[in-house]
Amino acid sequence: MNSVVIAGFKRSPFTFANKGALSKIRPEDLLSQVINDLVNNSNVNTEDIEDIIAGCAYPEGAQGYNIAKIVSFMTNMPTHVAGMTVNRWCGSSMQAIHNGVGNIMMNAGKVFICCGIESMSFVPINGLNFSPHPVLINENPNVYMSMGDTAENVANKYNLSRKDQQDFAIKSQKKAHKAYESEHFKNEITKIIIKNDEVSQDGCIRPNTSQEILDNLKLAFNQKGTVTAGTSSPLTDGASATLICEENYAKKNNLNILARIKSCAVHGCSPELMGLGPIEASKKALLRANLSIKDIEIVELNEAFASQSLACMKDLGISEEIINLDGGAIALGHPLGATGARITGKAAQLLKRENKKYALATQCIGLGQGIATVLEAI
Repeated sequence: MNSVVIAGFKRSPFTFANKGALSKIRPEDLLSQVINDLVNNSNVNTEDIEDIIAGCAYPEGAQGYNIAKIVSFMTNMPTHVAGMTVNRWCGSSMQAIHNGVGNIMMNAGKVFICCGIESMSFVPINGLNFSPHPVLINENPNVYMSMGDTAENVANKYNLSRKDQQDFAIKSQKKAHKAYESEHFKNEITKIIIKNDEVSQDGCIRPNTSQEILDNLKLAFNQKGTVTAGTSSPLTDGASATLICEENYAKKNNLNILARIKSCAVHGCSPELMGLGPIEASKKALLRANLSIKDIEIVELNEAFASQSLACMKDLGISEEIINLDGGAIALGHPLGATGARITGKAAQLLKRENKKYALATQCIGLGQGIATVLEAI
């Protein structure tokens, strides 16, 4: 069976939706620039690319009309390169990677661009025309529960205080700022050109975040709860892309291999506790890789909320020392469809940088799901 590797990773800066530096750029232009940068830096022959698989949580409006194929025309791809948009909500671009892996293992192509896009400025959360099923929303309203309310449920279930969550958020901000100061983002970020301007830095990092500042924030979802905007990932615009290849192809063509993809998994959970999705998805992926959590030395866990991150860490037995070394989504932002490819590419990059053997990338998904990918150094 064909082995599959990550042979490239790029992302745009992540900036606040509606008010950040990327709020005016169309999502097609944003994703196109990231893909162009990925291809140019990897030296892959575009004639060998089978498909562009793009994850998007809200594939409508400017993100609709099969944005994956749209960007093929904007990136000078050969006509034969296909395009498919996939939606597993927050896990969409990690799912794009999983789709590419499956195709390669089935001999249905050797090279895939697996990417993600979300402009939460152009298409807001819940989309442009939210229309819940009238029977289902009455019979099972938890299906449509807001993500913030699920974060409160997780905090209650695991007895996580506001201070616990704020401690976690502060650490995320500090790690992200340290990574920026150390130029750890330099090689992964694509400079985005908007007319005569250039955007080259993340816009959501708040290095001065403190307990005092977070104490003064209003509760965001439940006035008797513990979750605030400071312990939640912000609404964000961004794009990310990975180059997924058959391992022998990558070696034959002297591509820069970051990591081998060892296993993949998804798992459903109760929608009102959607933040716990990574727990069973990670266990399943580890089992398929014939590994345990003790074998994992790098973890990229998407920080949708501090509460669900802490709960997953506790349940899985993940040490703080190995998680989100360069900060997570609370600091960097969470452009829904782009996050999965970012954390998978980042985990692969960190394996190489830190000289470690195994990594886990995992995230929760709205409606009650988790997704996970195990990586192995080469």
